[in-house]
Parts: sequence; structure tokens; C-alpha cells
Amino acid sequence: MNLVASKQIESFLIEDIGTGDLSTELIFNNESESRGYFMAKDDGVIAGLAVPDQVYQLLNHKVSFRPFYKDGDFVKAGDIIGEATGPIHALLTGERVILNLMQRMSGIATQTSEAIKLLDDPLIRICDTRKTAPGLRFFDKLAVRIGGGYNHRMGLYDGVMLKDNHIAFAGGIEAAVAQARNKLGHTIKVEVEVETKAQLIEALKAEVDIIMFDNRSPEEVKLWVKQVPSSIITEVSGGITLEHLERYRHTGVDYISIGALTHSVKAFDISFNSKE
Repeated sequence: MNLVASKQIESFLIEDIGTGDLSTELIFNNESESRGYFMAKDDGVIAGLAVPDQVYQLLNHKVSFRPFYKDGDFVKAGDIIGEATGPIHALLTGERVILNLMQRMSGIATQTSEAIKLLDDPLIRICDTRKTAPGLRFFDKLAVRIGGGYNHRMGLYDGVMLKDNHIAFAGGIEAAVAQARNKLGHTIKVEVEVETKAQLIEALKAEVDIIMFDNRSPEEVKLWVKQVPSSIITEVSGGITLEHLERYRHTGVDYISIGALTHSVKAFDISFNSKE
């Protein structure tokens, strides 16, 4: 994990610990040591196995964490996914932050893996959106990659995406694209969201890099994508859920972006228990 992740984890610990872990400090000193293990209580894709070590190193460098799996592995309920050894004080103080992150990340990775299986189309990539929990975007998007998916832009800073309001305020797609490209470096792609056939034609004239079909039916997508040259990447988005994802199989688009991968995730159940 990178410096951004480390800083975020540090802030999560500050939020949880505050001025001190009362329950642990009243019972244990910094010298008492033991072991504990993390156990999966669901079936699915495990993610976030770098988190325990990141947390423990911030709390006490004497703690060691040994994973028994790697990110992206499928585990079953009852599987021991890792073991931590060291001062009890640190083992218990870091427990909740570790579990919160790993449970969320594993839930996202599992849901992403399930989406790929349901779509069952190797020519279409499943990707995420910016509909992530505040403060957790790095972890949410990493979990999507671990589950076999791909990342859309990380934030507003690393890609140009012209949506309905950008287009309306600018006076149309061609005007918006021209204004953006007049000030944009050559390394960043320009994506435009289209909702009508007229907008599709305008986006093609503007020679954008990516066209997103927003809230379009599978039937519309199949027709529209035929008009787009292979030099332009195509994407479909807008209210797509796992329940009807398979309807977009073989539509011919390059990407399907799904906000539900991260904004409606069910936590993957993991527990931490003493080995004594």
C-alpha cells in the first residue's frame, strides 16, 4: 500500500483510539504478548491482507502478521486467513480498524468477482465509479481490482468526464470538448456522457476518446455501439445492478461501470480471536 493508504489508516486509528483505548489499557500492559487469528466467516474473495501489518506497524512494531492467503484468493467460512503475534495491547487496539477495512474490501472484491461471472463476457471489462465511501476510495478501488475488475478515474483530477451539466452550461458537446482540449495536456483522455442519438452524433464529431452510454437499454447500446469507430472506447453506465447485468452481455461495449460495486456492498464477515 502507498503513502496515501498509510495516512488514511493512521487517521482511522486516531478516530477510533482518540486519547487511548480504555478497555485494553486498564487490563494489559505493553509487555504482555500473545497470538490471535483472523478467520473468514463467509465464502468469497479475500482482500486487504496488507491492512493488518499497516495497522500494527503504526501501533507497535513488535507485532508481526503472517497471512495464509493472498489478495484475490477464494476462501470459505472457517478458513484461517492470517495470524498476528505480539503485544496484546496492540492486537486488541487495532482489531476494529483492521476488521472494518478487510470486511469492506473483501465484500467489494467478492461482489466484483460475482459481477464478472454473471456478465460472462470476456470482451467487456467491469469497472467501478466514484460512488465510494468518503475516505475509503483508495481501499474501495483497490478491492475492485483485487476482485478482477478495473478502475474508472480515481477522482476529478485524473480524467475529463463531461456530464449533462457540463454540456448544458458549455452550450453543447462540441463546445465543451473544444474548451477542455484547448487547455488540456495530451496525456489525459476526454470522456463524454451521451443520453440521446443526437448527442452520440455530436460526440463522434468532436472525436472524443471515450463515449459513455448513460441509462441506455441493452438494445439501444447494441445499436449505438455499431456507429462508434474502434478508436473510441465505449462504456455503459447508469443504474446497472447485478440483478440485470447479464442483459448487457455481448452488447459490444468495452466497459460497464457499476456504482453498486462500492456504494451498496455487503461486508464480508471476518472475526479476530485469541489463540490462547
